[in-house]
Formats: sequence, structure tokens, C-alpha cells
Amino acid sequence: MTVSIERTGDIAVVTIDNPPVNALSHALRQDLWNAAEALDADPSVRAVILICEGRTFIAGADVNEFGKPPIPPHLPDLVARIETAAKPWVAAIHGSALGGGFEVALGCRFRVAVPSASVGLPEVRLGIVPGAGGTVRLPRLVGPALAAEMVTTGTPVAAPKARSQGLIDAIVEGDLEKGAIDFAHAALDQSLPLPLSQRGVPTVDETFWETTRRAVASRAKREDAPLRALACVRKAAEADFEGAIAFERQTFLELRGSSQAAALRHVFFAERAAPRPPELTGVEPRAIRSAAVIGGGTMGAGIAAALRDAGLPVTLVERDEVALERGLSNLRSIFEGAVKRGKITAETAAERLSGVTDTIDYSRLAGVDLVIEAVFEDLEVKREVFDKLSAVCRLDAVLATNTSYLDPEQIAGNIRHPERFLGLHFFSPAHVMKLLEIVPTAQTAPATLATGFALARMLGKVPVRAGICDGFIGNRILKTTRAQAERLLLSGATPQAVDTAMRAFGLPMGPFEAQDLGGLDIAGFQRRAARARGETPFAPIAERLCALERFGQKSGGGWYDYAKGDRSPQPSKVVAGIIAEEAGRTPQRQWDESGIIDCIILPMVNEATKILQEKVALRAEDIDLVEIHGYGYPRWRGGLMHYAEARGLAEIAVKLSELAAMDLAEPANFTGD
Repeated sequence: MTVSIERTGDIAVVTIDNPPVNALSHALRQDLWNAAEALDADPSVRAVILICEGRTFIAGADVNEFGKPPIPPHLPDLVARIETAAKPWVAAIHGSALGGGFEVALGCRFRVAVPSASVGLPEVRLGIVPGAGGTVRLPRLVGPALAAEMVTTGTPVAAPKARSQGLIDAIVEGDLEKGAIDFAHAALDQSLPLPLSQRGVPTVDETFWETTRRAVASRAKREDAPLRALACVRKAAEADFEGAIAFERQTFLELRGSSQAAALRHVFFAERAAPRPPELTGVEPRAIRSAAVIGGGTMGAGIAAALRDAGLPVTLVERDEVALERGLSNLRSIFEGAVKRGKITAETAAERLSGVTDTIDYSRLAGVDLVIEAVFEDLEVKREVFDKLSAVCRLDAVLATNTSYLDPEQIAGNIRHPERFLGLHFFSPAHVMKLLEIVPTAQTAPATLATGFALARMLGKVPVRAGICDGFIGNRILKTTRAQAERLLLSGATPQAVDTAMRAFGLPMGPFEAQDLGGLDIAGFQRRAARARGETPFAPIAERLCALERFGQKSGGGWYDYAKGDRSPQPSKVVAGIIAEEAGRTPQRQWDESGIIDCIILPMVNEATKILQEKVALRAEDIDLVEIHGYGYPRWRGGLMHYAEARGLAEIAVKLSELAAMDLAEPANFTGD
């Protein structure tokens, strides 16, 4: 049984115990239905407390039932059964009441919660809308504005704020069950509020719906579910309860079978599996109780901030006092920026900064559990750092390098006990970006690799194991992206057309806008290093821009021109002239949006396939996570490889052959089998 019933006087306590997150499986739905029937028939019961065992209230639907036909009792019917029960139900919430869990709570007459709880309707993040009355009952509880915000963003609300907004009726300090019983007794002594299904929706200004629709459309880009969720809230305001419920359910069923929902489910499961890869099953990570960061530049300060956000004491090491002060200033700026944005309080910022020890003395790292090197991307400089670390750190301390392109095998150099060394490729800004590429060497011990994944969990990162090659997974694909973008320019496209097409595909910005933001000099440095290795990188136009010191926004011009104090990209006559000169005898073509997208995305798929074949990535899902969390690939497309599978590898192979015939891509190295 997933549900048990106990009685405390005239109050029945219905307890759910369906680990790990009390998901709404078929068995749980049936047991709750049976409990409602039994308690309605019990004259000694005046009210019912719904509470959960374990770490959370009902966290939502059972993910094991995703994509399968639902079995009665369906969740909408269960919520309605609880709402129409002869005895009022009180949802006693701890942990998270999300999705179907919050819809069950909305079916209860009252909701109480511990201060650490949260509530929300995150269905849009899976490409669907609430399907058990969430969009219909919520505006009846808190009005259309808050309901629209919650269902179109999917963002959960912490209990204290939820109390102030009317989402819950009381905060319970101390024992939740006792507090809920006391609340029920007090409520029974007063007139009971109407069930939400019998309440009206507060009216809003006549401009509200169109203004909100524009805001949601702007935020959602080409994602379907947010606008469909808003339409459900509007229907709740304009139709009767039953009509709105029917509209919501129909919308839910239509979206559940959509390609976007399939893509978002794919990402959900990939993210869920990422922190604990199967090849590390049973491998115990080393304990991480303290950490050090070598280098206080932009990347080092970001890594240090991420470590402090996770509660780890951090030692920041620099080469001299001037550099050390600059590193502390960088770190201080990160925390001050978080305060200004309302992410943390000034007191929290001060506490996090106080947990940083600054030094130029490597010997102070003798007792540290983890050291992350984040100095300049130069092989000899990094090797010198690890020579020092190898001399002073404990033999079981994990030593890691943050590198984007350099070979960790070469960085390891003469490290004593190289089994405790690995690469940790953070993405900038390191305290914000969720992706962490974890790069083992041939000598890295399984426990060390497991420690990298454990660190990612501590930091709230999405970890992906990457093999060693130039650029690992993400930057190797990025090189293809940039090369294809320049090939388009040589064959008749403009930077504006390319960027517009890629934004239409779902990327937050196009490849040329992104280069101008990050700086063309960074890729220029990497190309120089590649040429030193005997490679011949393709970037004829970018090379000329770098020679003119057109490095992007920071220099006032890159692929675009920028007015002082204005980051709006403007077409550049200088760039147009260089493109015309470099195009030379290249045949010019008329490019439409879909052609531009194929010319960039499909060679990326081809390169990703090579990465899989070479086992640089172990799973296609890992490549999807890298692209989504490191490079802004649209989540609702499921990632690069999911997109390829959904579109069809046979079709992609044909398209790549056509591009290859035009000298615009390599032939496909995979089949449609």
C-alpha cells in the first residue's frame, strides 16, 4: 500500500509513502481514491490531513509512466474527488509540491506548508500544460496574473512567498503533522471556504491578455507550451469551470504527443541520468570538504564563487599580491552583482567572501581536498602550477585543470600519483553556466572521475564525461559551427542573414553575434595554437578581422560595428568588403533561412557523430546536454542528436552529400541505418 490512514480524534491523517518522491503512480492514485471513499463513509471523521513520508510532498507525475496511456483513476478525476469530499482535506506540504502534486493540493480545501517547502506547476518545461485542473483552479485562488506567470514559466514559489500570495493558507513551524491538525481544528470552527471549482476568477484589465501574450511569446521564442498554457488560464477566466477543464485537458492531450514534448522529455531524462553515469556505478568518490583555485581571473573567480555557493571553504592562490588583490576584486564583484540582482542578501555575500582564504603560498594547500587550476591557457604555465601542487598537496588530494583546448595528458606532466588528476572544463561565467565537461586522462582513477561527478552535483552543474581531443565535445563542435558560418559568407550569405536564421532556429544569438560578444581574439589565440601543432584551421575572414584588431564589442567592431555605449550590432562596410575580397571565385548562391540552418546544423551533427564513433562522448544524450547547457541549443528541440534522430539520419546524409558537392561540408560519415 502506498497510502495509510490513521485517526487523531476526529481528524484523519492520510499518509503517502511512495519513494523516492511520492510520484503519482497509478497505484497511488487508486489508493488515494479509496481513502477518499472510506473517509467520506466514516462519520467519526470531520477533516482529513494529506501528508507525505520521505523528503518531499507529491513531486509530480510518475516519470516511469511518461509517454504511456494513463490508467484510471485519472488524475483530474482524483483531484475532483478530493475537492468534492464530504470532509475538507488539508494538504500538509514539505519539500516540493509540483505539477500534479500541486494540483492535488489545489483540490484540497486548504494548504499548509513548512517554511522550506515550494509549490509550482512546471509542466511547460516538459512541453505540456497542467492536465488536472491546475490552470483552472489556480486563477480562482490567486487571480489570472499570478496564475499566468506560474504556468507559463513553470517557476516554483517558495513557501513564505506562496503564503503572501495566497497560494497556501499557513506556514507551519515545527512538526508539520501536528501543525496541520491544529490548523484543521481551527478551520472547522469557522465557515469553510468554497472549493476552488465553485469560485469565480477575478476580473483583469481588458488589455491584460494581449499584453501578457506578447510578453510570453517573446520569452518562449518558438516553444509552444507557454502560449498554450496562457490560453488555458484565459479560458478559465472566460468560460465556466467545466468548459475550462475540458479545454485544459484537450490542450494537455494535444501537447503530450507533440515533438516538443518528446524532445523535452528526452532532455529531462538525460539531465536526470547525467550526474550518475552507469560506468561509475558502485564507485565511491573521494570526500570534498575544502577546495582551492589557482588563478583569480574571470574563470578562476567564477569557479571560486561556484564553490563558495556550494558551501565549500576556498583558498584562492595567485602568483603575487597584485594579482591576488585583483582576483579578490573579481570575486567580490560576482557576489555584489548577485546582491544587486536580488539573488542573495548583502549578509550572504559577506559570508561567502569571508569563506575565501587568499594566499601566494602554495604550501597552504597541504590539507586541501580538491585543487582546480584556472590560470592562463598556456601549457608550460599550467605544467609549472602542477609541479608546485604535486610537491605540496596530499597524495590523495584531487588535482584538476580547467582547460578548454589543451591536452590534459600533457598538462599532467610529472605529477606524482597521476591517478588523482583530471580535467574540469567549466564554461564562462563559471558560477552561472551549468555545463561541466569532465575529462579523465588514461591514468585517472575511477574514484577520481567519480569525484568530478560528485563535485558537479554539489555545484548544481550538468556533468558530461568527455574524451581528450582538441576542444573536447563542445568546442570541437563549435569549430565546425564557426567554419560553416564563414563558408556561408563566402558563398553569398551575410552575417545578418546567418544570425537571423539561427535565432529563428531557436538559438539565443547567431554565431557572429556570439563571437562579437565573447571576443574574436579568443578563437584567434586558439587558431594560432592549432597552427603551432601543424593544423590548418579554417577562418579566412575572422583572421583578417583579428589582424585589424576587430575583436568584437569590446573593441567597437568585430563582425558588426558598435557605437560607443551601444551593443546593438550594425552592418559593417569593412566586413562586407573583406567578405567580397575573400569570396573570390566562390560561386554565389541565394540562401534562404532553411538552407542556412542546414548548412550549419547538419555538419554539426556530422562532427558529433564522429565524436560518438571515437568515444570522445559515450552517449548521444551527452552531446545533447553539452549543446543545450553550454551553447544555447534550443532545449525544446531536445539537443543536436535528438534533433537528428527525429529528422531522420537518412535525410541528413543526403543533405550533407548535397552540401559536400557544393564544397560547403564534409560528406556524411554515417548512414541512415
